[in-house]
Amino acid sequence: METLRLASVETLLATALGEDLGRGDVTTRLTVPAGCRGQAFLTAKEAAVIAGLPLLEPVFRLAGGGVEVELEVGDGDRVTPGTVLCRLRGPAATLLSGERVALNFVQQLSGVATLTRRFVEAVAGTRARVTDTRKTVPGLRVLQKYAVRAGGGSNHRSGLDDGILIKDNHIAAAGGLAAAVGAARAGAPHGLVVEVECETLAQVDEALAAGAGIVLLDNMNLDELRQAVARVRGRALTEASGGVTLATVRQVAECGVDLISVGALTHSAPAVDISMGWAS
Repeated sequence: METLRLASVETLLATALGEDLGRGDVTTRLTVPAGCRGQAFLTAKEAAVIAGLPLLEPVFRLAGGGVEVELEVGDGDRVTPGTVLCRLRGPAATLLSGERVALNFVQQLSGVATLTRRFVEAVAGTRARVTDTRKTVPGLRVLQKYAVRAGGGSNHRSGLDDGILIKDNHIAAAGGLAAAVGAARAGAPHGLVVEVECETLAQVDEALAAGAGIVLLDNMNLDELRQAVARVRGRALTEASGGVTLATVRQVAECGVDLISVGALTHSAPAVDISMGWAS
């Protein structure tokens, strides 16, 4: 599993802690003796693919410091109910004050990784790769896209600056599909491929004629997807998108598309049930 670049998300972690702590953890301050130390552990309460464990160390460091994190599993690992994910040792006040934020991140990211793995396994044996979209929780994009990778999926563009995707409103504003593609190709930075969203087979033909490198097949039915793939004939990559579910993704993949983008990976993944228990 790749290393999560923690420096890029520490501001986010600090914001989350500030939101939770406010003027201070009054419950812990009133009930836990000063200098008390404790041991705790995180446990998965359901089957899942885990993501977000590297965030534990910086969360507890920012919450007060002095916490030792001993991982029992790694990001990308599949776990069963009752699996201990990690063990924590340090100041009891820090463990208790950082608990909710730590769990929120690991639960949410593990949810993304788990749902992604289900989609990836559903298309196994086909040529299709499952990819995410920009439909992410505001502020969490870098983490959610990391979780998609932990689940075995691929990332689409991370932002508007690292990919060219001409959609229906761009086409309308530019005065037509051919005009939009021509302008994009003429000014595209080196290495950026021009992708065009197509809602009809006629638009697929027009996009190919204009030189699109990727054709996004938007909300097409299975017959239209098969026809579009046949028309492209390898001259561009094909991406299916729009309303793809676990129940339909295999059929979509079997149409021969190269990519299947699924917004639900990040905007609708249910959090995994993970708890923090106190060791006696």
